[in-house]
Amino acid sequence: MSISTLWWIACGAAVGVELLTGTFYLLMLALGLAAAAMAAHFDADTVTQLTSAALVGGIGIGALYAKRSKEPIALGASTNKDVNLDIGETVHVLDWDIERNCTVHYRGADWQASLAEGATVQSGSHRIVEMLGSRLILQPIQ
Repeated sequence: MSISTLWWIACGAAVGVELLTGTFYLLMLALGLAAAAMAAHFDADTVTQLTSAALVGGIGIGALYAKRSKEPIALGASTNKDVNLDIGETVHVLDWDIERNCTVHYRGADWQASLAEGATVQSGSHRIVEMLGSRLILQPIQ
């Protein structure tokens, strides 16, 4: 078995593990392993094969890391309007209890609601800022 075949097997194993884990970083390593396999096909020495694997894989991982670090941090599902369409909707609060909880009528049903951290207790219109299970977290509309 030639050394290029071993590089290709390692590349295939990295892709297989990536399919199981779902991380793109292993794909970048697989690209580096493929570069080493190509170097082996051209009869490069072992140092050149290892260097090409390290350079291609390292540059790929660095580029992927730089791209991902510039993306905005994704919101959790409980506060993400793209996941939960109730975020941003308004409800009317009549009265809060001593534990900053209340019941509001929303979408034809009564819902349990809590006041968001740092918000002042007041009656009136409130905006839904988060949903924890079936509990609405409300922020007063100023």
